[in-house]
Amino acid sequence: MSPSKAQVVGTTTQTILQEACDHLIKADERLRPLIEQNPCKMFSPEGLAERIDPFESLASGIISQQVSGAAAKSIKAKFVGLFGQHDGPAPRFPHPSEVAQCPLVKLRTAGLSQRKAEYIQGLAEKFASRELSTEMLHDAPYDALVEKLIAVRGLGRWSVEMFACFGLKRMDVFSTGDLGVQRGMAAFAGRDVAKLKSKGGKWKYMSEKEMLDMSAKFAPYRSLFMWLMWRAADSFTDVSTLE
Repeated sequence: MSPSKAQVVGTTTQTILQEACDHLIKADERLRPLIEQNPCKMFSPEGLAERIDPFESLASGIISQQVSGAAAKSIKAKFVGLFGQHDGPAPRFPHPSEVAQCPLVKLRTAGLSQRKAEYIQGLAEKFASRELSTEMLHDAPYDALVEKLIAVRGLGRWSVEMFACFGLKRMDVFSTGDLGVQRGMAAFAGRDVAKLKSKGGKWKYMSEKEMLDMSAKFAPYRSLFMWLMWRAADSFTDVSTLE
């Protein structure tokens, strides 16, 4: 089932989180403790009201690829500093047209590799030309959104899924390729996660089919289910504690 923006008639940003929690608990009562112990601010009214700039979100994702969090933060600050414009107390993220016109050699002085500089500039060009836009990304059907974005150099499926979930706040995103989600679901299913982890090599906590089958009943709120599975993964939750 493809994630959809459509919700039950009457749903608002004030009520959607509670409706999602109720749906998940109805689908599987064992989720109640996880939900009660882990309030999800991302889909709260305040979280949904946060302004997200899709270009900044996607570009920041490219900056963060294969570097530590501290390094990504430093590179992003230098990148923003290249454009030296302030609309308030802090420098603002550059407009796509500014990045599109900036020489690659200058972009690289922020600490970007040649390839990342090319990726970010290519992304900027798509926003500057309106091939990509905030409105289109918010309104496009999920499958069309994914297809459009993974065609952009530098954006893989996982990056697009995380953007759809955290950037666009879509409620029914589900990533089978995320190791944390795999681990959390394995723990939730009662598997010995520590033993699975110790195997090493190329392995998965759960197969893609198992994950899709297990998550199906939580649609159209699988983003929240996925978020809870990250929490379960953090603690290697024993399913027996959720009874």
